[in-house]
Amino acid sequence: MTLPAISIPEIPLPLEIPELLHPAIVHFVVAIPVVVLLLELYNLGVKRRSISLFSLFLLLIVAVAMFGAYLTGSVDGKATWDMLLADGQAELKAHKLLGIYLFYGSLALVVLKLLFMALRKTIGRVLFILILAGFIAVTLKQGKDGGELVYEYGANNSAISEIQSNMEDIIEERDELQEKYDELLEKSKDETAESTPASSPVVVEPTAPATEATPAVTVVETATVESNSSN
Repeated sequence: MTLPAISIPEIPLPLEIPELLHPAIVHFVVAIPVVVLLLELYNLGVKRRSISLFSLFLLLIVAVAMFGAYLTGSVDGKATWDMLLADGQAELKAHKLLGIYLFYGSLALVVLKLLFMALRKTIGRVLFILILAGFIAVTLKQGKDGGELVYEYGANNSAISEIQSNMEDIIEERDELQEKYDELLEKSKDETAESTPASSPVVVEPTAPATEATPAVTVVETATVESNSSN
């Protein structure tokens, strides 16, 4: 199912974001929600407000890290866009869109955490844990998709990009050699046709049909045979 397109308003930054910073920030985005989940599960038993406050602080860090992941991912995405094939570009678009949803999801987690802390109900804590688990599952999927972009499609992978560039050069040289070969082959055929003299047609004269020779029988011999037979 395709997610509806949403965006994050562009905010001018006082500094330029370097490339390849995205993987480092993504590790925080993936790991911290798991820590929060473990804290929330532990706090179901002890029910300490200090642990809830610490979980809220970590969720704020997650939201900030999500925004940082979006910014650094946008920089890396622009850097690798032209190096990707059509499938890789489509995968990159989907990866960016899901990242935007995760950023807004992290803000929603902060709001829900404040709400359930105000209610102070066990059912609220359980519901928040379930929502947090779903958020973590989507985050892990996002991490998997990001790995596929690097290892399968070659996003921000200098070695694969160099191989693709070399392959394009080889294909271009092959096409040029094929064109030269076709031109030489056509030229050779033309020269061969011009150097070969045209052969004159061979005329075959018809011959008279052979007739069978009929042995001549003289009248005298016939008469003699008849006379002898009468005697």
